[in-house]
Amino acid sequence: MSTHDLPLLLAGSYAAADAPGIHAFRFDQATGALTPAGTFSGVVNPSYLAVHPNRRWLYAVSETGDGSADAVWALRLDPASASIEPINQQPSNGEAPCHLQIDATGEWLFASNYGSGSVALYRIQADGGLSPMADFVQHQGAGASPDRQAGPHAHSATLTPDNRFVIVADLGLDQLVIYALDRAEGKLRPHAVAQIHPGAGPRHLTFDASGTRVYLGNELDNTVVLLEYDPAAATLHALQTIGTVPAGAPLSYVADVHIAPAGDRLYVSNRGHESIAVFAVAPDGRLELLATPGCGGKWPRNFAIAPGGAFVLVANQHSGTLAVLPVAPGAGELGAPVASAAVPQVSFVQFVGA
Repeated sequence: MSTHDLPLLLAGSYAAADAPGIHAFRFDQATGALTPAGTFSGVVNPSYLAVHPNRRWLYAVSETGDGSADAVWALRLDPASASIEPINQQPSNGEAPCHLQIDATGEWLFASNYGSGSVALYRIQADGGLSPMADFVQHQGAGASPDRQAGPHAHSATLTPDNRFVIVADLGLDQLVIYALDRAEGKLRPHAVAQIHPGAGPRHLTFDASGTRVYLGNELDNTVVLLEYDPAAATLHALQTIGTVPAGAPLSYVADVHIAPAGDRLYVSNRGHESIAVFAVAPDGRLELLATPGCGGKWPRNFAIAPGGAFVLVANQHSGTLAVLPVAPGAGELGAPVASAAVPQVSFVQFVGA
């Protein structure tokens, strides 16, 4: 098999405009090997990416931290050659955009501004470019931690499985803010709020296959919350809270959370503890912490589960490494890296088409 036939993955990072910020690799699903396939320069700090369902368009934040320069880019992607070229960009209308989400129709893109605590909505045009901002919501308030929660910090926007609502995790407010997505008008309509325990710092969340359970990773207190989601009412109710690091662990911060394809394991990245927490998922959705194996580097931000679930690929920002960890059921749950690639200040990894 030619390397061109292998799955394509993309890594985002913190980089200057004239330095490679997006890196492409081919992934060998049998061995875990990574083969460099190209890089793209031109976007400042493309720290988070989103691949369109058609696999031909790619979106990247430009997380500068300067509200006048922060933006969202639309890029054209050729999966065969792994080449990338710009289409256009739009301002994020906030500070430090850190997360992107595309709705199931491929028509709408959400950008979460961490620094200023806001969410922007864009229509994706026929050529893949972004329209001027269609809607914008600004959160208000503060949380329990004066250092990290003095104001709102929208950290992610996640569509519900039926594509009718979007759940915004606001780290600064300890809230999951639920909006109804009016696709006809291109508007976000306030719907409900789920209050998370004080000082939690909600960051990222994921649904299980049933669409009725949500796993929320909390950055500030190193916990995961299992919530029950009612699709009819579009409301959330917390069922369980569990820690992601062992007692006595050094200062650490949760980053990303994903559920295994089989639904029997939940993975959470711990920055500081430098680990991936591995939880067993019971039939009722409740979690049991099994192990916290090493992440293969330092400061694990986002990670991706390879198609088939045999490997976990971790973006280790401070060590500048993209590490490939084999899934190894047993005491450790994840093995030592079988492959690694150098990506300076890597922050994100995603398979194209996964």
